[in-house]
Amino acid sequence: MGKDAFIESVLSRTLEPPEAILHLGACSSTTETDWNYLKKNNLDYTRHLAEFAMENGVRFIYASSAATYGDGEQGYNDDESTLELLKPLNLYGESKHKFDLWAREQGALKTLVGLKYFNVYGPNEYHKMDMQSLVRKGYYQIRETGGLKLFKSHRDGYGDGEQERDFLYIKDAVAMTLFFLERPEVAGLFNIGSGRARNWNDLARAVFKAMGLEPRIEYIDMPEKIRDRYQYHTLAEMGKLQHAGYTSPARSIEDGIDDYVKNYLIPGRRLGEE
Repeated sequence: MGKDAFIESVLSRTLEPPEAILHLGACSSTTETDWNYLKKNNLDYTRHLAEFAMENGVRFIYASSAATYGDGEQGYNDDESTLELLKPLNLYGESKHKFDLWAREQGALKTLVGLKYFNVYGPNEYHKMDMQSLVRKGYYQIRETGGLKLFKSHRDGYGDGEQERDFLYIKDAVAMTLFFLERPEVAGLFNIGSGRARNWNDLARAVFKAMGLEPRIEYIDMPEKIRDRYQYHTLAEMGKLQHAGYTSPARSIEDGIDDYVKNYLIPGRRLGEE
């Protein structure tokens, strides 16, 4: 069903309650400036689904985001009691943060699961336009030009391309998500990441290596409109998820990118990517 028809069936209560709802859909653009659109699409839509799920005893797992942590000044701890201290750097993060706050205020986090996904990359992201990972965008950039462009650093303490992210391969993100589907007794907010911070230079080198090429990186100025809202470091604290029973280690970016490039992005390997 299309998203509008679907939410109408939820609001009219004509939808037959399913066993579970995994709600990952949203406007994920970190540069979106239309708050009314984000409120309707990300905040209100999720709230309507959550209310429907709670009314009908349906397991509800939704996507929050690491963008809720802002510049990381308050750390990356998925402790629900400190939510009000977080200050997202963009409206997308704000839309996700406001729902987390609503869910806590309603007592919904005792039954719902909110997943704070960090930088996820992997197959089937071709529809995400500008929000595709640098792995996919970089692969095509390298194939077309022979090189890859990264942002210069505009902050002391970080060299060009040394801005850090917690990168997570989609196969690990899926496994972590399904963990909650299989354990209905577990609820609350949880980080979904690798628990390791790696920089963009590491990621770029891994893409070149998977393509069998020597690195050729060019550093360009970061657009001024995003400089004051750019995260220089993210790192998921994974203790809460591990305490809940998930103990499988996440792939390194080298292993994840090698699989992505060689088994999905290289022409002819997978339908949809070419």
